[in-house]
Amino acid sequence: MGDGHRWGPYATAVARWENLTRPAPEPTDGAGRLSPAFVEWMQGLPPGWVTATPGLGRPAQLTTLGNGVIPQQAARAVELLAPPLGHCAHRAG
Repeated sequence: MGDGHRWGPYATAVARWENLTRPAPEPTDGAGRLSPAFVEWMQGLPPGWVTATPGLGRPAQLTTLGNGVIPQQAARAVELLAPPLGHCAHRAG
């Protein structure tokens, strides 16, 4: 679980997301750069969804994650914007 010392002001949010998903991976790699696995976790994607793609290096992983859609956000958008089931804008007849 995220702790106050490790995550600072984000500890509560990290702990909440860990409770809903899985333990947070390290946010940076050994060189202090943003970890694609951490971004993948923040977005709620399954482990390895992007990071285990063969031949996809760190820069491409971050690009892919940055250009991706957050599944929960997309589901909420569809929920808010889609017409109710059975409703058609144009009916024959």
